[in-house]
Amino acid sequence: MTLANGRSYRAIPGPSETPDAVQRAMHRSSVNIYEGEIVDLTRGLVTDLRRVARTEHHLAMYICNGHGAWEAALANVVAPGDLVLVPATGRFSHGWAEMAEGLGIEVEIIDFGLQSPFDLTRIEDRLRDDPHGRIKAVLAVHVDTATSVRNDIPGLRAAMDAAGHPALLMADCVASLGCDRFEMDAWGVDVMVTGSQKGLMVPPGMGFVFFSPKAAAHRPERVSRYWDWAPRANPEQYYQYFGGTAPTLHLYGLRVALDMMMAEGMEAIWHRHATLARAIWAAVEHWGQEGPLRLNIADPAHRSHAVTALALTSPQGQRLRDWCEQNAGVTLGIGLGMAPPDSEERHGFFRIGHMGHVNSHMVLGVLGAIEAGLAALAIPHRPGGIQAATQVISAAAPPAS
Repeated sequence: MTLANGRSYRAIPGPSETPDAVQRAMHRSSVNIYEGEIVDLTRGLVTDLRRVARTEHHLAMYICNGHGAWEAALANVVAPGDLVLVPATGRFSHGWAEMAEGLGIEVEIIDFGLQSPFDLTRIEDRLRDDPHGRIKAVLAVHVDTATSVRNDIPGLRAAMDAAGHPALLMADCVASLGCDRFEMDAWGVDVMVTGSQKGLMVPPGMGFVFFSPKAAAHRPERVSRYWDWAPRANPEQYYQYFGGTAPTLHLYGLRVALDMMMAEGMEAIWHRHATLARAIWAAVEHWGQEGPLRLNIADPAHRSHAVTALALTSPQGQRLRDWCEQNAGVTLGIGLGMAPPDSEERHGFFRIGHMGHVNSHMVLGVLGAIEAGLAALAIPHRPGGIQAATQVISAAAPPAS
């Protein structure tokens, strides 16, 4: 017998759950990609994506995932042989650095480990040690999806300004956009990259690069025709938005997703994610009072509101993931980059994704499955985590009218 029959739920940090309305919008025949409604639809997407990112700057759209957006951003502002600085707080910081190295860019990493945010003083000191401006850009991951750390992007801009350094501030918001507060213009970000498959609630396939006039002025001598953001941001013909054929079905889905976001409002979206994240943290902290379960990031001020990374003793993390999927229909995220891929320690980590199209009953369902799994597997914990989570939610929710 299994209790997993029924609609399964992927509590993973992307691809996030796709709203039914978005799926219905995408379930259509192909449309005319040369003229007609899709042209106006795409212009409207650009306007609303800027609202989500809190920017008046340029937007280039690509048919790719977040890794493609990394490469697109780099290709337009740095050249082979240039130096970039990467403050690393998890697997995706290192991934962006590896992308740069693959393009022939020189990379310097300041590694802050897997449980800490940026040390802004160290970054400022390093920039002060570069009086001739060899460092062309600082590649900063806002939320590292592997460790669930949330870094202080406006604080990083302040540190760069204090050092008087002209480097571009480039931010990876693949996991955070539409979940954690992000304000591109107010925070002084020059380039921001994200993807469709997390807070934007659309299946994987679209990457977005927002860039300022300062970033546009850093154009290297040669940019590949496909990654060149100039024609995408200011197209003379429709096909230039995507360097060729448009991702038509994704565009219709994105239109509905953005309509949902505009109706809810960004402040409300950020508040919803923050409340649900606190509910998860309360449950985990309660369970961990009598067992090995712990949150990867100790300080709540540095935890993401989109994803939570957790640790158990190995192999209990893998056992819990297996139990939840097989017996409750809930898929938890793997631990990523927390231990060497060939080590037994990697089986002690897992993640909960709570991004995009997520609400109280979805989060409480995931937590209920986890608590049942802890009990079924006899993993030491303090029972009652669900009650701790419900207290957070009930305190935050307004009374029924």
